[in-house]
Amino acid sequence: MSVPSALPPRATPADRRPPAWLPRALVMAVVAVFLAVLTWRALGKLGTVLTIVVISWFISLAMEPAVKWLVQHRLKRGLATGLVMIGSIIAVVVVLTLFGGLFVAQLVDLVQDVPRLYADLTAMLDESFGIALPGTDEVLERLANDWGDDVAFGILGVGGSIVGFFFVASAVLLVVYYMVAAGPRFRAAICRLLAPRRQREVLNIWEVSQAKVADFINSRLVLAALSTAFTFVFLTIVDVPYALPLAAFTGVVSQFVPTIGTYLGGILPVAVAFAVSPLTAVGVLVFILAYQQVENLIFAPKVSARSLELNPAMSFLAVLAFGAVFGALGAFLALPVAATIQAVSGTYVRRHELVDSELLRAEPGQTLEPKDPEATRAPGDGGHAGAGHADAAHGAAPEPGVGRAGITPAEASGSGRTPAEPTRTEPQA
Repeated sequence: MSVPSALPPRATPADRRPPAWLPRALVMAVVAVFLAVLTWRALGKLGTVLTIVVISWFISLAMEPAVKWLVQHRLKRGLATGLVMIGSIIAVVVVLTLFGGLFVAQLVDLVQDVPRLYADLTAMLDESFGIALPGTDEVLERLANDWGDDVAFGILGVGGSIVGFFFVASAVLLVVYYMVAAGPRFRAAICRLLAPRRQREVLNIWEVSQAKVADFINSRLVLAALSTAFTFVFLTIVDVPYALPLAAFTGVVSQFVPTIGTYLGGILPVAVAFAVSPLTAVGVLVFILAYQQVENLIFAPKVSARSLELNPAMSFLAVLAFGAVFGALGAFLALPVAATIQAVSGTYVRRHELVDSELLRAEPGQTLEPKDPEATRAPGDGGHAGAGHADAAHGAAPEPGVGRAGITPAEASGSGRTPAEPTRTEPQA
């Protein structure tokens, strides 16, 4: 009987060689690192181009409903796109002609009067509450020491900035035109690379996200215009100086900064009104709070009935994140980007019925959302449940003969039979 050896066998020279896949893996790792560095450097150099593309994308989404309406009335898509762009430019020119001069004049006066307003505010706080703030001369000296060089270089670069602005504006107009006019051809080029089933999914996601984001952007613009108009009228009535720039600041900030935008937008008008009189400042504050309630209860439900509602916490975090990474422009575009992401995820992500738990109720005894039989259906079982859930939440009923995902029942089932048709079982012999 032989006893097995406890020692492992000796390694041969062939065993000491590296595996055959190691050289290829090293080459692929080096190539991946090189491509990553090259992409990072290219993104840094192409920042302006990417900004133009992103801005043009959202403008094209906002224009799409009007262009689609003109196309349905027997106009060619290129002509419809041109008419919508020309109409938009004319509207902007008319608004600037009516209010641009007043806006610029009041804005210049406001900037020039900042030292006087600060001195009046400092004196009032010192007399009324005993709060001592740094004097105007001290503040101006600090600003000159900290920002003097930057302001000097900024003045020298004003000419270049103006030329750059017109270049970017022209590029945005051209890209927007091609995005809208050639939209069907662009989608067709993408769908040619996909199987028919994937084509329907891509087109469904594109349609839902485009409609929701366009409604979201347009509703924000309408609400910002309403807020600006009502605030301007009130500030003019109570005789607050620089009413137009203050109202425009309030309207834009209140709509494009979530959760706390109303209060941030109201800080500047209240401060200027406080320099006039404390009673006027209290009146402006009461108006801003009252208008916010009117907007939430009356204007927003009517204007935003079909638009995408964003989670306040997530939208606020999106503004902070995009502002930190991309600056002021990123903060302005954060909400449209978040709306796009939520529209796509809400269209394609599967949703389930909620269980009964007190942790899901905002108030004791609150009734959870009704059971939705479509919520437990997978994307391949007759459409995307997320799209139907979103449309039902905003009161958008599906078109006749079209499923919740925006496709016909025959397409949803993958055959010529509708989902409601019972499956026939042939009798066995």
